[in-house]
Amino acid sequence: MENVLLYILGILVVVVGLAVSIGLHEIGHLLPAKLFGVRVSQYMIGFGPTIFSRKRGETEYGLKAIPLGGYIAMAGMYPPGKANNKGRTATTGVFQSLVQDARTASADTLVDVDESRAFYNLPVFKRVIIMLGGPVMNLLIGIVMFAILLMGFGVAQTTTTISSVSECVIPATTERQTCESTDPAAPGFAAGMLPGDRLVSMDGEPVEIWAEATEYIRAAAGAELTVVVERDGTDVTLVTEPLLTERYVYDDRGQIAENADGEPQTEEYGFLGIGSAVENVPQPVTAVLPAVGDNVVAVSNVIVNLPQRMIDVAAAAFGPGDRDPNGPIGVVGVGRIAGEIASLDSAPVASRVAQLIGLIGSLNVALFVFNLVPLMPLDGGHVAGALYEGIRRFFAKLFGRPDPGPVDTAKIIPLTLVVVVLLGAMTLLLIYADIVKPISIF
Repeated sequence: MENVLLYILGILVVVVGLAVSIGLHEIGHLLPAKLFGVRVSQYMIGFGPTIFSRKRGETEYGLKAIPLGGYIAMAGMYPPGKANNKGRTATTGVFQSLVQDARTASADTLVDVDESRAFYNLPVFKRVIIMLGGPVMNLLIGIVMFAILLMGFGVAQTTTTISSVSECVIPATTERQTCESTDPAAPGFAAGMLPGDRLVSMDGEPVEIWAEATEYIRAAAGAELTVVVERDGTDVTLVTEPLLTERYVYDDRGQIAENADGEPQTEEYGFLGIGSAVENVPQPVTAVLPAVGDNVVAVSNVIVNLPQRMIDVAAAAFGPGDRDPNGPIGVVGVGRIAGEIASLDSAPVASRVAQLIGLIGSLNVALFVFNLVPLMPLDGGHVAGALYEGIRRFFAKLFGRPDPGPVDTAKIIPLTLVVVVLLGAMTLLLIYADIVKPISIF
């Protein structure tokens, strides 16, 4: 019962974190919009029926039933269309009707409003700032989450403290994990090394990190090695002889490599039979931005290859194959992972909290990158439209031509509808895949 409650708690943490992130995203749009004088009639978290709302000044603030998004309604999102020489503003075509409906709805927001407060009348740089405000807010949230994770909880790293000492040497070609009478004693155990000892030096060379100790041990196979360890505050000198042994060689896919004869490939190395203790080491502030940058690159790679990734998801969801654990994941899958993290008995509470913080941070980085895609109705689409208008006006001024005016972004409403349908289809596919072929941390 306790695990079930923790599982539900993990889901709730991510749901609340996502809702707060969406709310702050919209505030990222709201604040500069109001600063630049745009009339904002609504600030809403979610979609569907309104659960709660309250009007303050000219803006209605509210919460809707489906907390999977949000929006602010700004006056004059689309400029009025230019009538042609026959005075018609739209034809009877379906696409033209969609365009005209968008213009009409945009014009309705300007009733009793000074047209200078329309979004399309703002200078290009102000529109870009408004539309980038949301994604930048998600980026800032991601940076804060990663800062808490890296600087507060730290990163698991090996230390020079010995955590385990094997009693014997078990051949690498066997699957058993227990010692037998025929197994030779492990050199570290025979030399008197104990869990909790901290490596100080090997053959007179100081040991600062575990990787250095590993190199000394491997290079000293079959030769005498003097090891100084700190035990209970006192340096203890031990003499040992790393055993010359062999192990399998693994390829880049994590599988055992084979030699020319098709036999498993092995390599010889020195072995003591000691393992390193792992502890969380707080990172400096300089580690935060590179970590966020790595996350941005990873999400960008997923988006660039999104068509193929979605084909792979569909093949796994409707076929016998497994899903790529590094592929796209939907909101249901994120909730499942959060529940698994929260109910993980083998992990300490601090570790589970850290993983949930990292998950929320990664979600915000994903929102940042995804919203920069230059397609309407995403923020990047509005930014692209504003930049195109700025470039067009620049060249018109450069060549002494009349000001071409605002770019009629309403004309790409049909394309916007296609993008919305595709995003909806991807969302449904990911939800289905998360149910029938879930990605798990176990």
